Amino acid sequence: MPAHWMLGRLGKRVMRPGGLAPSRRMIEALRIGPDDDVVEMWPGLGRTAALALAGAPRSYTGIERGAAEASRARAVLSGPDQRCLVAPVHRTGLASGCATVVYGEALLTLEPASRKSAIVAEAARLLRPGGRYGIHELLLTPDGLAEAAKADIERTLSRVLAVGARPLTATEWRGLVESGGFAVQTEHTCPLLLLDPRTFLADEGLVGAIAFLGRTLAHPEVMPRLALIWRTFQRYRDHLGAIALTAVRE
Repeated sequence: MPAHWMLGRLGKRVMRPGGLAPSRRMIEALRIGPDDDVVEMWPGLGRTAALALAGAPRSYTGIERGAAEASRARAVLSGPDQRCLVAPVHRTGLASGCATVVYGEALLTLEPASRKSAIVAEAARLLRPGGRYGIHELLLTPDGLAEAAKADIERTLSRVLAVGARPLTATEWRGLVESGGFAVQTEHTCPLLLLDPRTFLADEGLVGAIAFLGRTLAHPEVMPRLALIWRTFQRYRDHLGAIALTAVRE
């Protein structure tokens, strides 16, 4: 089972690389307001969608990979111009220039290079000139990390997390966005905090953290897998982090 599915079944609601704080920074930098038409790629459980909707945008559209995922995201939607559709994020079917803000989190990391570029190109197509784009992804550090080390981390993460994991360095993430026709405006990096105890408590709250612990204890068969994920994150703690970028379509 992919690690994020397992964590979600145990009650983890925030599954972004840096926790909720970089998501907040990204949304603040995107400056969402009543004149905005927002598209979110893979809203997941809708935690960041709720942050975006707090800006009262004119419209919100989520794009999810499947019906079950879209149904979960719709739980946070209530307005007449708020919806979540099922479509590939690199080929959404939405009209060109339909958005003023597009963002996605923990999405590009999971895709190979060609699909990363296709998704960024789709974001550029959806945005009007001057539109804003945001990402929050898994980061490799430092910038000069050897290719052999990158390959080792990618292989290990993909095996342990049971999902393709292809993080980039900060320079590579900026280059990906800029090559898609964007000018980077803000950049925030932090350690990988997905399972950090303090971040876990801050993101999930005391009740949520206790509920997660309770479900874990009720299903002891997941404990070796959680321990393996934790050890892997600790093994690569000097080379893994999170990055949140915002950019403007040129």
